[in-house]
Amino acid sequence: MPLADYVDISQPSFWLTVGSVAFNPTFWNIAARSEYHNKTITRLFGGNARNGCYALAVTIFSLGIVRDYIYHTALSAQPTSPLLLSAPTKLLSLALLATGNTLVLTSMYALGVTGTYLGDYFGILMSERVTSFPFNVCDAPMYVGSTLSFLGTALWYGKPAGVVLTGVVWAAYSVALRFEDPFTAGIYERRERARGEAKGDGKKEL
Repeated sequence: MPLADYVDISQPSFWLTVGSVAFNPTFWNIAARSEYHNKTITRLFGGNARNGCYALAVTIFSLGIVRDYIYHTALSAQPTSPLLLSAPTKLLSLALLATGNTLVLTSMYALGVTGTYLGDYFGILMSERVTSFPFNVCDAPMYVGSTLSFLGTALWYGKPAGVVLTGVVWAAYSVALRFEDPFTAGIYERRERARGEAKGDGKKEL
């Protein structure tokens, strides 16, 4: 049967999911860059960058919960495919969910709260780049893990529309990475240059 029989784009919850998936990374990138250039969030918290970062973390986490709720609501309104309700598909979905959650949770553990939630834009930089698991598996384990979890959920419920929405999730993350990676790399490159200049000045004084 054609895909259109299993993906009902007339459902408002389908488009609400698309909107929330696109909104979240757009929001946190705009907020983080505004903080980096203008200290917008830090000023809201009386000049305390760490508290500002924690507030952004709570906001991003909350938006993620809302997005996930909308996604589950959208799936419940979509047609189910019998082909996706087989035992092998159920096992695949469990494997995807386990892998996805492992990547996300271990990323958060390795980075900590400020590392996970854009602390570098607040001037809260890590001492060195994290290269241990899961960052030795892929460059963006949180985004990959989240995408796998979306796909695993779609397969668990047998919803082709969920597979389509997972594609939207990965597209949104891919766009976000094109902005985030070079900008974050630039922050750390500037720090290293400043350290090099400081060492040079120290040698001159000696």
